[in-house]
Amino acid sequence: MNILGPMVLTVDDAAARLTPLNVKLLSRLIVADGEALSISRLYLDVWGPPARGVLRNERTQVQKGIGELRKAMDEDENSSILRTAQTMTAQRKEATYALELDLPQLDSAEFADLVNRALIAPPATSAALLIQALELWRGKPMAEVSDLDFAAPMVRWLNNLHVSARVGLARAHLALGRPELALPIAEGLVTDLPGESGVAEILTEARGRLQARHGDEVLRRDFPGLRTTLVVKRGDLFAEDDANLVVGFGDTFDTLTDDDVISRESVQGQLLHRIFGGDRKLLDKELQRALKPVEVIERLPDKPKGKRARYPIGTVVSLPSPGRRIFGIAYCHQGAGYVTRSDPEKLRLSLDRLWPSVVAHGMLKPVAIPLVGARLARISELSREGLMTMIVDSFIQACRSGPVTFELRIVIPPDDLERIRLSEVAQFIETLDHNGMRP
Repeated sequence: MNILGPMVLTVDDAAARLTPLNVKLLSRLIVADGEALSISRLYLDVWGPPARGVLRNERTQVQKGIGELRKAMDEDENSSILRTAQTMTAQRKEATYALELDLPQLDSAEFADLVNRALIAPPATSAALLIQALELWRGKPMAEVSDLDFAAPMVRWLNNLHVSARVGLARAHLALGRPELALPIAEGLVTDLPGESGVAEILTEARGRLQARHGDEVLRRDFPGLRTTLVVKRGDLFAEDDANLVVGFGDTFDTLTDDDVISRESVQGQLLHRIFGGDRKLLDKELQRALKPVEVIERLPDKPKGKRARYPIGTVVSLPSPGRRIFGIAYCHQGAGYVTRSDPEKLRLSLDRLWPSVVAHGMLKPVAIPLVGARLARISELSREGLMTMIVDSFIQACRSGPVTFELRIVIPPDDLERIRLSEVAQFIETLDHNGMRP
């Protein structure tokens, strides 16, 4: 029997048909919690005060109602659920009726058991029990009779228990370090219980923890169907210590940071000085090893400084670094005068070839990528918003073939972030469903 919402009596996996009077009578027996109720009591609570005591006609109505309940429950007079007995009053013997239900037969009893067990359990167990309990809640308890006097105490108790379950689940999520799960529960509680200080404190804590967790994040979107998350954050690419990094290169994979060949301030220049400690020989050695299987497509004899071997656009190298990998992508062409240029086609080709290398070498670690193409590559055909959208689109398409990384972070320096209309990027991302598909 289900009373956590409109009443449902299930018999042999099918909902029994109940009249409004059947519902009231059954509700009264449920509220009694196994106590035997006399015909007089039942008539008074369900039908209302009789004109002159409980006369034969009234007794007949109660007995008829009990008979209808037995029929609905497919039980006879020897039922183990709806029991009949007799009690002696001052004037006569009077029939009594009691509903005796086991725990699984009544959703409110199962709900109370789960909540009470959860409130004394450790957080993970508590969360599991409370989620199970709240799944039983279908709406206003005993909805058809909640305004009747006999139902009021039980309705009040169930509503209070429901609040306790929601508060307990929010606190369990916080204890387990999941403020994003606690937040919607706390917001709902504050709406339902305005002015309740304990509830307001949970909401404040959930919001505070989320703000602390997201820190410099400015955009986050989960894609459950792809088992990945997309994050855009302000910050320093090389400070993402827990992530593999993506660094853009020219097609000659130059490393000379004399501000003629490579700018020391570029991401490529910072790679040498911040990851390889300025040891250009070490970086060149790792690049040479990674490029060994790649065919050189041209040599530049007239190039005064730097490397003269040119590799195909879209070449990806995987470089070792303590605890992570550095993925270098050749997405721009460097001429003899050291000027690098690219275009949307070259960038897209390089991005699409990046992800298979991440799958092969990245071990599903988070991947941090700058806004490649935004500065010295001179991709004038695309705005910064367009560049970011291209990165996202290429990544999402790669994820449809299988896991690439559990988290992609697009890391933007604070000064650059001010030049990007992130609302446009967010609008594009929000058009995608949980599988990264557009409607």
